[in-house]
Amino acid sequence: GSNSASPHTPSTAPVRLFGVDLTLNQPSCSTVHRSCLTNVNLSFSPNCTGSKTPLSHNRKRRRKPPRSVLDDITNISHSLSNGNEETTTNIHRDINQEDDELLDDDFVGGISHYEGELDFDFSSQESTDSEHEADNVEVYAAPANDPYRPPPFYAACSTQLIDGDGTFNVTGVDHFIKEVKLEECGLSYAVVSIMGPQSSGKSTLLNHLFGTNFREMDAFRGRHVLLFTTKGIWIARCAGIEPCTVVMDLEGTDGRERGEDDTAFEKQSALFALAVSDIVLINMWCHDIGREQAANKPLLKTVFQVMMRLFSPRKTTLMFVIRDKTRTPLENLEPVLREDIQKIWDSVPKPQAHKEIPLSDFFNVEVVAIGKFRTSAEGRHSEVPKPQAHKETPLSDFFNVYNLRQRFFQSVAPGGLAGDRRGVVPANAFAFSAKQMWQVIKENKDLDLPAHKVMVATVRCEEIANEKFASFIANENWRELEEAVQSGPVSGFGKKLSSILQSCLSEYDTEATYFEEGVRSSKKQQLQEKLLQLVQPTFQDLLGHLRSGALETFKDAFEKALNAGEAFSSSADSCAQSCISKFDKGCEKAVIEQAKWDTSKTREKLQRDIEAHISSVRTEKLSELTTLYQSKLNVALSGPVEALLDGANDETWPAIRKLLKREAELAVYGLSDALSGFDMDKETRNKMLTDLENYARGIVETKAKEEAGRALMRMKDRFATIFSHDSDSMPRVWTGKEDIREITKMARSASLKLLSVMAVIRLDDELDNIEKTLTLALVNSTSNNSTNKSISTIDSLASSTWEQVAPEKTLITPVQCKSLWRQFKNETEYTVTQAISAQEANRRNNNWLPPPWAMLALVVLGFNEFMTLLRNPLWLLVLFVGYLVSKALWVQLNISEEFRNGAV
Repeated sequence: GSNSASPHTPSTAPVRLFGVDLTLNQPSCSTVHRSCLTNVNLSFSPNCTGSKTPLSHNRKRRRKPPRSVLDDITNISHSLSNGNEETTTNIHRDINQEDDELLDDDFVGGISHYEGELDFDFSSQESTDSEHEADNVEVYAAPANDPYRPPPFYAACSTQLIDGDGTFNVTGVDHFIKEVKLEECGLSYAVVSIMGPQSSGKSTLLNHLFGTNFREMDAFRGRHVLLFTTKGIWIARCAGIEPCTVVMDLEGTDGRERGEDDTAFEKQSALFALAVSDIVLINMWCHDIGREQAANKPLLKTVFQVMMRLFSPRKTTLMFVIRDKTRTPLENLEPVLREDIQKIWDSVPKPQAHKEIPLSDFFNVEVVAIGKFRTSAEGRHSEVPKPQAHKETPLSDFFNVYNLRQRFFQSVAPGGLAGDRRGVVPANAFAFSAKQMWQVIKENKDLDLPAHKVMVATVRCEEIANEKFASFIANENWRELEEAVQSGPVSGFGKKLSSILQSCLSEYDTEATYFEEGVRSSKKQQLQEKLLQLVQPTFQDLLGHLRSGALETFKDAFEKALNAGEAFSSSADSCAQSCISKFDKGCEKAVIEQAKWDTSKTREKLQRDIEAHISSVRTEKLSELTTLYQSKLNVALSGPVEALLDGANDETWPAIRKLLKREAELAVYGLSDALSGFDMDKETRNKMLTDLENYARGIVETKAKEEAGRALMRMKDRFATIFSHDSDSMPRVWTGKEDIREITKMARSASLKLLSVMAVIRLDDELDNIEKTLTLALVNSTSNNSTNKSISTIDSLASSTWEQVAPEKTLITPVQCKSLWRQFKNETEYTVTQAISAQEANRRNNNWLPPPWAMLALVVLGFNEFMTLLRNPLWLLVLFVGYLVSKALWVQLNISEEFRNGAV
């Protein structure tokens, strides 16, 4: 049938050979094959049939030394059939047993005969795709079970992603994604793009590397025609590579069609490729290594700089493909490229977050080389010349491309070319993401850089700026000034630094006078910014010294003012104003002319430090005042309250209330007068005064609780005092005349009084019936005529609260009172028993006279002797003397005491 050519490749284009891609992965017995690129029907003589001698894959053959490169591709018949005529292609190889070069088993096809003119031009200089001639070739197909057999080309044709005017083809991209089923890939896909100079063979390389059908330039029309082939950015799916790999063909750079001033699009497209792609192929000629424009160095520098600002950096593989490799070993070329790309990276200004990050964190750099592909005659219709015998066989170049293709299989798997990529966009969002990125790139005006003359000015002015920056760093005056600031404030810092900076900028102006004004000013501004960034830390250090010095001055002055007795608020305000004024004067002398640095933040920090110190001192002073008056209240209340509770009676709590009120008023008045100098708000002031009043009340309540805990001891002391002493506080002598029962009752009543006083806190002058309840329940409980009433009263003590008394005011509960009273009676019972025993003993000891009947008997029986004494007065004298002697002995020997002790 008739040929149906692709939209971008005419039907008359010559057959492209890529290793054994002519087999198109079809069965080796098939005789008709169709190319995706040209749709030319090709007739093959398969290895399994035909009269041609096939290439053996199981053994090596020797052949004659080649006379020329084309001796390996001889007598090719190439004809194009029209209409229904069948195109027959026969390929055979003339194998000679005397050949001394081995052909490995990896070779998967053969070329038998050459008849006509066929171009195999894959050079980087001129990519050829003849559009005016169709030829026929005969080839042997590779075995069907060959593991290196390349897959068939993908049927979809390339689509323009972005046109030459920068318009994004939304409809075309959506159709392309649906056509290649990219949305089904999820994260398992890769994007490969290529960039390089115009007419350097980028489209040809992609077509033979990935089986795409990008349009190629006609080599016979040359690179100097007015229209270039690839315009804008084209996209296609790679044939037979897994995972799904999308390749983008970018418009060439440095083209005469756009001119030297129209470089915005090539920078935009390069940035777009780096932002979207996982792998970027940089196509370059071998002899361009080390050059500036041809090696895309300015383009990469611009793109790197803008990419760091526009996008979150991702991991991208940069693969430099060296075309038309010379005899120079790749080991010598690769370091040059790596050094160039590293220098570009180091020179690019980076955001602070990525300042020290190495190139390897964002890019993997790969370098590969491909030799010359051109084997046809230089003339379109001339005969093919015979190359020199020392040149390589061109078939090795097919295998270079074939081996390079293998590296793109599983490229996103660990260990692959893009195995460590980051920030992958899901396949279903690829179109949207690419559109948004292009929009951001288009709107970034920094990409519209000037052309060559401006670029020269840019490079030179940047070099001058770098020199002046280095000179400034080495300036002795600057170093001395920087070192001086480290130790403290420097007088005249602003004038000295301004002079050094102005001298540096003036030197830059002198050397950059003749360069483009816009570039010169821009680089001067950048230099000034770099210088200011360099000196600003020193300026900040100086401000820090000024701030700390002013703060210390404030502290000293403030302390002296307070010690001199000045009011707190007035002294704080005056010292703070003086300190801030001193700092402002220091800042005025420190600011330089080249920058209007803002010192307000440091000034605000100084103010905050001063306010914080004032607040700290205020808190300290207020705490001291509060502690002072609290200590005064402790002294004024603790002792008196304890004494009043010790002598508990009906006037105890009224006296305590009076004492508390008087001392609290004195303390509040004193504190209020002291607070007048602190300029406090009314609410805070009243709170402090109220807290002091509550503290005084707390002292009384605390002391009352302490005394309530010693109630039993106080009751026993009260009982002992009253029971053992008379009304004149004299110790009682139990002579037998005292009423011990009455004395005991009186003492117990006094102890019960003390218990009722300590039972609750009575600071609010509230009435209660605690004493009456305790008296009825405990003292009068033994009365026979009130037995029932006592039982009722005792039962009322079986409670944890008192009637008409708040629980928080209770010190001793009714139950505790009952328990204390029982313990009190048990412990005082012994004292009462001892008193009764002493009284009985005293009575016995004082009764030493004879009984009355004995005395009567003596009178009756001694009447005669008594009468005799009366009749004889001398005996009376003797008796009187004997009485005096006996009395004297009685008194001297204390006979009565001896009788009392039972001695007689």
